[in-house]
Amino acid sequence: MRGVLPADAELVARLRARDEAAFALVVDAWSGGMLRLARSFVSSQDTAAEVVQDAWLAVVRNIGRFEGRAALKTWVYRILVNNAKRRAARDGRGGPMSSLEQDRGPTVDPDRFQGPDEAYPGHWREPPAPWPSPERRALDGELRARLREALDGLPERQRIVITLRDVEGYTADEVCSILEISAANQRVLLHRARAFVRARLEEYFAGGAVTG
Repeated sequence: MRGVLPADAELVARLRARDEAAFALVVDAWSGGMLRLARSFVSSQDTAAEVVQDAWLAVVRNIGRFEGRAALKTWVYRILVNNAKRRAARDGRGGPMSSLEQDRGPTVDPDRFQGPDEAYPGHWREPPAPWPSPERRALDGELRARLREALDGLPERQRIVITLRDVEGYTADEVCSILEISAANQRVLLHRARAFVRARLEEYFAGGAVTG
């Protein structure tokens, strides 16, 4: 059974004292999310696992330098991201997070909206197809697979931001701190990622993937 994590001050003190039980608690609680995030940077699950392992080793080595300016988990994730960036660069994959500030263009095809000479300028020509109810789709394995495909189809930095925000549940400020990007860049990346994922799922629902 997983233990409940104590407050940061206690955790940090125990980690600095080389308390193995405290270390086991944070590894158990955070490694799954760290692995998902690392996989957004690197080319394979095995490499992502290596990045996570290296991050934990760095946490053990550097816990004495933790200054408490951010939450402990945010600090750990920042170490992970820095390790993942270096590994991705070494493997010839990825670039600086800030490079996506140049990402421009509409997130939804403009042809889906009425033009200035039509009856309702700026309104949908045809509204998006309604999504099935959560009850109907909650256990739909095919839907989960489609969602995974949509995430995999995102540009790397958009995938990283949406993973942190919508999968791991971090706040905008925490994501900016972990990735060391501006608030404006975080908003753009998240908006484009969500628009892309929604469009892919909309196509899936409109296609009537599940019948019967």
